[in-house]
Amino acid sequence: MTTAVCLLARTLGTPTAAGHLWVYLNWALGLRDAGCRVVWLELASPKKAAERTAAQVRSLRERLAPFGFEASLAVASNGDAPLPEGAAQGCLDLETAAEADLLLDMAYGPAPVVARFRRNALLDIDPGLCQLWASRGQLPIAPHDLYFTIGETVGRRGARFPDAGLDWVHTPPCVHLPSWPVHRARDDAPFTTVSNWIMYDYWVDDEDGGYANDKRSGFLPFLDLPRHSVVPLELALSLGGAEEEREDLEKRGWRVREAHEAVNTPDAYQAYIRASRGEWSAAKPSCAKLQNAWVSDRTLCYLASGKPVVVQHTGPSAILPDAEGMFRFTTLEEAAAALERVQSDYPNQCRLARALAEERFDAARVATQLLERAFG
Repeated sequence: MTTAVCLLARTLGTPTAAGHLWVYLNWALGLRDAGCRVVWLELASPKKAAERTAAQVRSLRERLAPFGFEASLAVASNGDAPLPEGAAQGCLDLETAAEADLLLDMAYGPAPVVARFRRNALLDIDPGLCQLWASRGQLPIAPHDLYFTIGETVGRRGARFPDAGLDWVHTPPCVHLPSWPVHRARDDAPFTTVSNWIMYDYWVDDEDGGYANDKRSGFLPFLDLPRHSVVPLELALSLGGAEEEREDLEKRGWRVREAHEAVNTPDAYQAYIRASRGEWSAAKPSCAKLQNAWVSDRTLCYLASGKPVVVQHTGPSAILPDAEGMFRFTTLEEAAAALERVQSDYPNQCRLARALAEERFDAARVATQLLERAFG
């Protein structure tokens, strides 16, 4: 009998954030390749107008259609009241979704929804902050049968953040290798990344008073990197209309593109990464501060496409190398040196990048291992 897995995602409200959608797509496709029937579940507010939710649902179904998930999309209320009539027309309901053998909760779902499933597992994709906020009562985590996390240091001795009193099981993040075949870019292609830039309400309180935790803050120590780089560097950013930010970046030597134009669909996101020579990216300040050994799902898409990556060091890791397809830096000087090293050994680093994705982040293998633990 085929195992049915319901994946709880959170993409209805971000129709042009294709990179965000790929976080869930990689898992959904991996689960399907592992032999599962996948139901894609989204939650919507019952207070929202039916027409607005219906428009978001139509948009999501269009984005899921190329991958074969449009007919298995379920939409349910995230509150006590039902969705208004017509809001989720043509979608599966929660009762049907709850017939699945397992709920894989990637959206930190509410307890009434989680409890509808015979077996459920949380998959934490925001390690460090999730546990920190949960321990303070700022993020309610519903009871689950299992708690998975992509953060290697979560719940380990020496971790810089609490475990929220839960027993965490590490799982690597994953990338669906068939969706991300090796693709050679032009020799003059830039190293790129995709990101939101400014999030005005994203602040983390700590014993030092707190810090801004958006990507702009993470990039600040490295803004002069283009002046030290042997390769062109480009950022596809959601700038939110902050043109003065674009002007400053361009003066420093960055190429800048608007993310909501360059990578606004799943296939456009794929095309952008495939056309890149590699990835260079800094992390959010919390990743470096909490040392959660986080790696972006976006970075895995670069690796699978045969693109070397130069990314910020986020903590000790048993699966993230420092100089084989992936280079992890802590300073601007280390970042520049890594880019030079990649450039001088580019064909070999491309092979190492793909090999790393195949060996450690293959979605079908990672999903199979998670299922074995979930049902074991």
